[in-house]
Amino acid sequence: ISLEHEVYVLEPMEEGNTHRLYRGEHLKLTQGTCGHGHNISYPTEMMNTTGAVFSSHSSQKHKRDAQSSTKHVELIIVADNREYQKQGKDVEKVKQRLAEIANYVDKFYRSLNIRVALVGLEVWSDGDKCSITQDPFTSLHEFLDWRKVKLLPQRPHDNAQLISGVYFQGTTIGMAPIMSMCTAEQSGGIVMDHSDNPLGAAVTLAHELGHNFGMNHDTPERGCGCRATVDRGGCIMTPSTGYPFPTVFSTCSKKDLAASMEKGVGMCLFNMPEVKVLYGGQKCGNGYVEEGEQCDCGDVEECLNPCCNASTCTLKDEAVCAHGQCCEDCQLKPAGTRCRESSNSCDLPEFCTGADPQCPANVYLHDGHTCQGVDGHCYNGICQTHEQQCITLWGQGAKPAPGICFERVNSAGDPYGNCGKDSKGSFAKCEARDAKCGKIQCQGGANRPVIGTNAVSIETNIPLQEGGRILCRGTHVYLGDDMPDPGLVLTGTKCGENMMCINRQCQNISVLGVHDCSTKCSRHGVSIYLTVFTVSLRNISECVTVGILVAFLCLLCVGIIPQSPLQTVDSVVLSHGLRRLPPCPPVHLSHPLPLALGLPLTPPHIHSSPPRAPPPALTHTYTSAPAAGTAGRSLACQNVCKIAMVSGIMPVLQKLHI
Repeated sequence: ISLEHEVYVLEPMEEGNTHRLYRGEHLKLTQGTCGHGHNISYPTEMMNTTGAVFSSHSSQKHKRDAQSSTKHVELIIVADNREYQKQGKDVEKVKQRLAEIANYVDKFYRSLNIRVALVGLEVWSDGDKCSITQDPFTSLHEFLDWRKVKLLPQRPHDNAQLISGVYFQGTTIGMAPIMSMCTAEQSGGIVMDHSDNPLGAAVTLAHELGHNFGMNHDTPERGCGCRATVDRGGCIMTPSTGYPFPTVFSTCSKKDLAASMEKGVGMCLFNMPEVKVLYGGQKCGNGYVEEGEQCDCGDVEECLNPCCNASTCTLKDEAVCAHGQCCEDCQLKPAGTRCRESSNSCDLPEFCTGADPQCPANVYLHDGHTCQGVDGHCYNGICQTHEQQCITLWGQGAKPAPGICFERVNSAGDPYGNCGKDSKGSFAKCEARDAKCGKIQCQGGANRPVIGTNAVSIETNIPLQEGGRILCRGTHVYLGDDMPDPGLVLTGTKCGENMMCINRQCQNISVLGVHDCSTKCSRHGVSIYLTVFTVSLRNISECVTVGILVAFLCLLCVGIIPQSPLQTVDSVVLSHGLRRLPPCPPVHLSHPLPLALGLPLTPPHIHSSPPRAPPPALTHTYTSAPAAGTAGRSLACQNVCKIAMVSGIMPVLQKLHI
């Protein structure tokens, strides 16, 4: 309960209907700040630049859709063995605590039109399934690797957070990779259970989840608006936390979230979670329509839905529906109504079926498909390019440097030119063929990097045989020894003709199972992914024809081949090919890990390392930056109509009485 000058905590007693009320300052809450220690901030020009980059791949309609559509995070919380011991080795007590934490986090995110659905709990009562130590960096990487290899194949979900009873080194109380939501590799974080009350860990978990969403810290230079003053805890993404605890998000967090959603982060969040897997069982008032319910708009006090009776979870008279993008004024929208715009050239729109109030699951192009109007390939529903990354790092006017810059700089195998780190934690030299997958090299743009106060400009002059020199501009951000920086080329970036950066190597897109669909559909087809619980269609070779041709082709198919059964849609599997590895594989940092952010108590002072002695052939300058036939046609038609049903196109044909 947050009043003007006081914060109170109201919680039920263990027995009976009695509740206890006490002041927030009486909570034993360890103060802490984010454990990355670099406090990345984005100046106004960076926010404008980022918006420009995103808008070039997005429509204004999608911007409204991304904000108005409710997002659902299917969350799994794991408690390590130390947390189990800390709670008296009582599994049920641990589960209850984790459920309370998830409940708080869900409350925090509702203001952002995001629901956090707890779809699973796991308690490591027999010992940790992965190494969790006082080193937060190592613990984060170990947990994320375990999640990808073990947890994700068994229990599909969007994000996983570890609640640990271990006291991390220094003042760190939480850590998570930034802008990693929905990825198999990095969608998660670690949180130290630092308070007697679960609210403390909930605030930290909400903070780390925010980093997964792409939210950065609310630093003074950003000028963030927060409706809670500092003496009342400020906002959730503040670099430090303590009493009073923050419970709201700032204007900066909302802008960061909007920018991330426009870019395609969170592609897995637009589907409703399977209510059968929700933790805690069925309950009227939890906001999810479960068996026996016609609607659920939350508690009676908070329900504003005119179509639903909050106390009974039944529809009001004359109402046909109450929720979903395909429900308007308590009635279903007509079949074929577009309910979700494409977010970029790698995404596809979805349409109402006319029978379901919910918009169909999100569909996007297969990894490796060529981006429309952009020289790049699609990866996880996003078009990654060197150009976009250079603009992000250096601002408008920046562009990729010539190939010789990548080759010469990234062959060094040092902090300023590398292809990530090897299994021993040493910087790896880039082979010539992989040079464009290492540290990104740019030209032009601002005088200094625009990504934060601890960014360093690495300028390298390369002499040419014909005379003259080429200036190559790279960046380095001082993080921890185990943390890569945002100057590394992102996974999915095009590095050659039909080539893409994967695990810091320039590989042929054929490794992604891409089929030349256009040759099978008169050069109008595309392969798609269907994301449901972060899963996709496996090896989709079917095609979706685009434009008006799809309607005529399906009409022709239905009329000519009425007895041809549609092929069965392939079974769904995880959208990322997962390999079976040992439970706790060595941490390989050669794969891309976005900038990791966390919560230490006092931000460590950053010391800029003196420039290393440059190799004879290169000159480096380091500048610190402030803050077919008939038969063929028959098969093609089956494929077209089949996938048309999956992607929501068949409702359009039904609307035409086909």
